[in-house]
Amino acid sequence: VQPVESGGGLVLAGGSLRLSCAASGNSFTLMGWYRQAPGKQREWISSINSGGTPDYGSSFKERFTVSENFAKNTVYLQMNDLKPEDSANYFCVQWIEGVPHFGQGTQVTVSS
Repeated sequence: VQPVESGGGLVLAGGSLRLSCAASGNSFTLMGWYRQAPGKQREWISSINSGGTPDYGSSFKERFTVSENFAKNTVYLQMNDLKPEDSANYFCVQWIEGVPHFGQGTQVTVSS
């Protein structure tokens, strides 16, 4: 049981990226995104439930948007106006019966 992320890469500062995460199984109830940069603690970015209700960490509300396509069992993270400090490994998480299951992560690198 593991969600699968995609969409990371190298982008110039000020650019945008959209990450995708395919949920494990036929449906999901709650999924989210975290990130972790080298030498730093993991940060919670956002979560979204199967009804499409999003929630965000306070540092991410302005530039990041989480969305879902329930028919495709996929969630997305749209990231705009990216900054070098956004460079990190971005992880998708899927909660199943209250247990978080993390994907392997996708690297985002923002160059100045």
